[in-house]
Amino acid sequence: MSDMSATVSVTPQGFAVAGYEKLNYDFKFIDNVFDPSKSDLANCYTKWGRVLAVMDENMKSLYGPAVQAYFDFHQLPLTIHAMPVGEKAKTIASLLGIVDAMNSFGVIRKEPVLVIGGGLVTDTAGFATACYRRNTNFIRVPTTVIGLIDASVSIKVAVNYGNYKNRLGAYHAPIHTFLDFNFLKTLPIGQVRNGFAEIIKISSCADIETFNLLDAHCEELIATHFGRADGSSKEIKEIADKICWNAIKVMLELESPNLHEIGLDRVIAYGHTWSPLHELVPQTPLRHGHAISIDMAYTATIGKELGLMTEEDHTRLLKLFSRAGLSIDHAMFTDDVLEKATAAILKTRDGMLRLATPGPLGKCTFVNEYTIENLKQILATHKTISRGHPRQGDGLEAYVDATDTGEGNKEEILKEIKDQQKNSLKELDGYPKKQVHEALADDQAPNGSMPVNGVNGHANGLSNGHASPVAVESS
Repeated sequence: MSDMSATVSVTPQGFAVAGYEKLNYDFKFIDNVFDPSKSDLANCYTKWGRVLAVMDENMKSLYGPAVQAYFDFHQLPLTIHAMPVGEKAKTIASLLGIVDAMNSFGVIRKEPVLVIGGGLVTDTAGFATACYRRNTNFIRVPTTVIGLIDASVSIKVAVNYGNYKNRLGAYHAPIHTFLDFNFLKTLPIGQVRNGFAEIIKISSCADIETFNLLDAHCEELIATHFGRADGSSKEIKEIADKICWNAIKVMLELESPNLHEIGLDRVIAYGHTWSPLHELVPQTPLRHGHAISIDMAYTATIGKELGLMTEEDHTRLLKLFSRAGLSIDHAMFTDDVLEKATAAILKTRDGMLRLATPGPLGKCTFVNEYTIENLKQILATHKTISRGHPRQGDGLEAYVDATDTGEGNKEEILKEIKDQQKNSLKELDGYPKKQVHEALADDQAPNGSMPVNGVNGHANGLSNGHASPVAVESS
């Protein structure tokens, strides 16, 4: 995983150490990674003769049999540890459950734990391996758009603690990451939108070619689960693969020189200034993609007001969020929330705003000059602009539901996931590509209300109770 060197020098009062550790880790694109005919993943475990896999309970229900069959074929005994589902499971308790599983399994010092799932699972299990003997190897198989495009690129791993998001964590790179976009076939459509926001984030600030592709094919990309749903055309799959490949490459180019975040001016922090707080203000939290899309849209309005972005590019960006069914405003994103979130992010960013802003579209400018009153004035302007967009700026399936939290009957949750997959392609039938979500524009929630979405049509997507707020600070 790494090459190491160091020098020790004598100083007048003692010693000085200069150490260097070279990290080596890789990413491999492979469709159907658990196809028994493909030995890429199995080869990583031949030396050890066995496998400990960590996934969440939903993934075990959906893919557990396929994973078992894969390792049975390669004659590698498999042990699965299934952790709970949802953001509220991203805790020390879940981490310790993984540690207990590693103890019971008897993990050898350099034996890699296999981690399969979205960003929440890879964060939690990755941190468990970072803690276990201070450094245990792991291999990542991300399974969501956010996991594949965003979380898989970073070496950050963490859990939430108290009321703080990602408060406890580490920088710990996996030795290998296998990128299999066929997992998107069974991803709930709301989670596809969720991840779409992350690709808008990186492309609008650093990759205009990819942004243009998103803009040209937005509705079809979402409805076909990035070309992986049954019935998708070869053309849209090729376009989706190019978008994802470009997004990961750009993310790696931006993140790799700054793996430990020593530099605090980070392009990929676009959309992560106010969202860590307003994501959790509603009683049922916003999905992460919707929270950052609100932040990105508002930040773009700041950029427009400062002359960093043209009126045309600003309108184009906000329309793309809206067409994707992503939120561009929220009734609870208020002056008070804005002020509190600004104070919180200044601590994270060492006293400076460091606001990553598209300027112009496809490039990034960092804004540090501001006043709270000016930010509030621009927020008022942004809310007026948002009311002129479909659904008055509200998103579709914007709130976490049972497919996020794992609450409710497991069979109903899995049925919901599969039904959403089938309905996404039906939604596309009979519409020109750029009119799918315009057709949904008339279904507007009353101003300031929460749209009905999720399991059984319950408001905010939960049939029983509410997800517990867990965070006010981002990683």
